[in-house]
Amino acid sequence: QVQVAESGGGLVQAGGSLRLSCAASGRIFSNYAMGWFRQAPEKDRQFVASISWSGGSTTYAASVKGRFTISRDNAKNTVHLQMNGLKPEDTADYYCAASSQSWVSTSSYDYPYWGQGTQVTVSS
Repeated sequence: QVQVAESGGGLVQAGGSLRLSCAASGRIFSNYAMGWFRQAPEKDRQFVASISWSGGSTTYAASVKGRFTISRDNAKNTVHLQMNGLKPEDTADYYCAASSQSWVSTSSYDYPYWGQGTQVTVSS
């Protein structure tokens, strides 16, 4: 059973930074891509960032590119999302997801395993 768990959410002022972490277990972590998604109140879940199995390839949503950085530590089975220059519109529940494949993907259908989410609130 693959388990995914996020941590690191919270309340921050606009322009500030947060670092989200995600731990995964239950399979060989380094074989699979990982992703971050978010869902704001009354909105659909949207892709944020994805990282390939080795960390050598990443992709970002246009709305966060240049402000967010996804990284992974395969020795510790963890993936991180460093969020800088936060804006009120970044307020959402953030979900870590484990992919069924090795390469990056922006589609939630490629991620069968999800965490419970961590809340990020950015005040103006």
